Amino acid sequence: MKLMRTEDAVGQVLCHDITQIIKGVTKDAVFRKGHIIREEDIPVLLRVGKEHVYIWEKDETMLHENEAAEILCEICQGEYMYPSEVKEGKIELIADIDGLLMIDLDHLRAVNSLGEMMIAAQSSGTVVKKGAKLCGTRVIPLVIEKEKMERARRAAGEKPLIQLIPLKKKTYGVVTTGSEIANGLIEDTFTDVIVEKMGEYGCEMICHTCPGDNPEAITAAIQTMLDHGCEMVFCTGGMSVDPDDRTPLAIRNTGAEIVSYGAPVLPGAMFLAAYMPDGRPVCGLPGCVMYARRTIFDLVLPRLLADVPVTAEWMAGLGNGGLCLNCPTCHFPNCGFGKGV
Repeated sequence: MKLMRTEDAVGQVLCHDITQIIKGVTKDAVFRKGHIIREEDIPVLLRVGKEHVYIWEKDETMLHENEAAEILCEICQGEYMYPSEVKEGKIELIADIDGLLMIDLDHLRAVNSLGEMMIAAQSSGTVVKKGAKLCGTRVIPLVIEKEKMERARRAAGEKPLIQLIPLKKKTYGVVTTGSEIANGLIEDTFTDVIVEKMGEYGCEMICHTCPGDNPEAITAAIQTMLDHGCEMVFCTGGMSVDPDDRTPLAIRNTGAEIVSYGAPVLPGAMFLAAYMPDGRPVCGLPGCVMYARRTIFDLVLPRLLADVPVTAEWMAGLGNGGLCLNCPTCHFPNCGFGKGV
């Protein structure tokens, strides 16, 4: 770049966008990078406060902000997303489908730690709709060394930093525990909550049973649902530490591997996550899922539908951001609940 008096810049090539801001009306470029300055452009440039402009002097060791932003976009972009037009050195990635946003946080931090460049994204683990902005990329100066952008490529690793994973419409079964329900003493209101929540993702319940509190009967009910092709099984109730709450034992007796019994999330501390040997999940849902608007189930379910493993390490990290504030007006997922990891 070379700085030049605007009045002397006729015939020169702009190396950056010239932006005009009119409060409440517009924020846009009046001249784009690459524009050849004409005599009639001089008054316009002066009106937007540009008494001096940077004109382009070719340097093979440097990149313009737009070219560098494209590199940042390339290292971020995974499947099912597309870039916006580069503007003022910034590019955004837009979701092409509904899906689960997953971000390589370690490599994202490595790139942002290099300085003079930035990648800002939505929180990893967020469910996004088609058309949502996933991230924005930008370099800070108008020009940046090519070598530094190569360092950014290396810091990002071999895979895209941003992944958008489609959510599958899975079939599931619900095992409603509790002798009071099996004996008809109270109405089952838990299953309707599960059906409504799963319906938001287009999932279908194909099995439902109320075996009471007998752990052998609960185990048999889970196995029957799996034999009938359920892709997931949810057991409702019987998840506390009371002596007659036997659901965790029944799930364990199916041969499922218990990932975690208990979660650092409120509501949802008594949640149980397990996987059968063939990879199908079996979960024990505590009573809070029935009455609280948002719980541990809302954080786990998208991962189950995207076939992203629910791990003990991930569950342990939910403590950071795992406290729902039960706001009078719920804005989930546009809030901090579950966003700490």
